[in-house]
Amino acid sequence: MSTLQIAGRDLALNRYGFLDRFDDWDEEVAEQLAQVEGVTLTDCHWKVIRFLRDYYDENGMPPSPRVVVKSIGSEVSAHVPCTRRHLDRLFPHGGCKQACRLAGLPRHYCDSC
Repeated sequence: MSTLQIAGRDLALNRYGFLDRFDDWDEEVAEQLAQVEGVTLTDCHWKVIRFLRDYYDENGMPPSPRVVVKSIGSEVSAHVPCTRRHLDRLFPHGGCKQACRLAGLPRHYCDSC
């Protein structure tokens, strides 16, 4: 287990780089995690990240990529149909697993990706 220090807080990460506690997440944490992974977060990234967090908070599990595409695909990709491939390009280091990591979801819930 490692830790990540953000804004004076030490946050525990598991060996896969996921936050240990869902409630430790905030946008500053997402920015730091994205920076470590070499991803610059755009509005499209934030829409996916916020959707993942809201869905997890309501349902206790993350949505499948298909649910993400059906629910917010038009917001993520307004000019061409959003597909899982489109999501994989947004999060090039693991697709929806990377999106779950940046959204602060626990790893064991992201195995459906």
